[in-house]
Amino acid sequence: MFDRISMIGLGYIGLPTAALFAARGNRVIGVDVSPRVVDTINAGKIHIVEPELDGIVHKAVSAGMLHATLTPEPADAFIIAVPTPFKAGYEPDLSYIQSAANMIAPVLKPGNLVILESTSPIGATQQMADWLAEARPDLSFPQDAGDAADIQVAHCPERVLPGHVVRELVENDRIIGGMSTRATEMATAMYKLVVQGDCIATDANTAEMCKLTENSSRDVQIAFANELSIICDKFGIDVWELISLANRHPRVNILQPGAGVGGHCIAVDPWFIVASAPDEAKLIHAARLGNDAKPTWVLEKGKSAIMEVLAADPSRSMSDIRVACLGLAFKPDIDDLRESPALEITKNFATLGCQVLAVEPHVDALPDGLQGGTATLTPLDQAIEQADVICVLVKHSAFAGLRDRLAPEARLVDVVGL
Repeated sequence: MFDRISMIGLGYIGLPTAALFAARGNRVIGVDVSPRVVDTINAGKIHIVEPELDGIVHKAVSAGMLHATLTPEPADAFIIAVPTPFKAGYEPDLSYIQSAANMIAPVLKPGNLVILESTSPIGATQQMADWLAEARPDLSFPQDAGDAADIQVAHCPERVLPGHVVRELVENDRIIGGMSTRATEMATAMYKLVVQGDCIATDANTAEMCKLTENSSRDVQIAFANELSIICDKFGIDVWELISLANRHPRVNILQPGAGVGGHCIAVDPWFIVASAPDEAKLIHAARLGNDAKPTWVLEKGKSAIMEVLAADPSRSMSDIRVACLGLAFKPDIDDLRESPALEITKNFATLGCQVLAVEPHVDALPDGLQGGTATLTPLDQAIEQADVICVLVKHSAFAGLRDRLAPEARLVDVVGL
């Protein structure tokens, strides 16, 4: 049924998914708009950091089971895993999904399955199906023909953790939301080629809302931890000790605070619910605002430390101050900078006129917004030795044992409890 599977979008989700299907003996066509990405994959290499993935991709490409292209080719199933950011006013931006639909429409044929994996607002799968129907009036789709449609459409959100994507794509349960019973059956059969977890059937709208709910739940929990850290700072209480004590209660499980919330999921998905139900999503909205405000609070803590340095030595100016920002990624031990609060904080330090020593062991160059300014990508040991103020923004494993290496006079702003 699925001799050829096409993956549209070869990023943090698309490439591992394509590679795993190829590793299970399915011929996979990977499609991406970036020539660099296509060339890298066709050379048997990867353009992202993800444990185990490089070997799987190399083997799949060498065996001829995976190849990448800029132009879609005919296939039996098409999986769309493209970005779904938001526009001004936090309105969902479905333009990438629309572009992907327009790309694959010319090569669709009766019997095909199209799956939207991109995290999406409620109704996005239906909208994608409408775009496909508009582009291919010669074919029928489930919104009109149900199980008898030429093209079946489903939504199956990814539910994986960066750094563990390969394992979780296999082990985690999948939510299968078909626009028809036939679509759900086809999608379930395809995912069972690689998924060891359960494939649970529902409708497309519920599948869309499920992913948004999962990430909004996490956002609310993190907002509580972040707010708690600010309150504890006011009273001189160690928030990490406090959380450890509170979590000894058998029904309490408070998460760890940090510099904010980043990534393409938790920092974005709650806005899709707020946009759809602005009058009802009060708690979700408040949590999103609270987490978005945390980087500003962290920056103010850093600025206070800078003022202490200047007050201690009036002969120095802001341009003499060196601030080490430890971590740019949105979470520990990955290279993903999307929506990263640590990156936002580092950029804001760079606007103060001080020297910024950016420490990120998982990237080879500074991202846009830091290049050409006062920031330099700096090795950890050098940053610790030179910095007047050290801000720990991400709990990377490479930073373990940092406190024991600090000079007594070092001013430390640790917002991750390193």
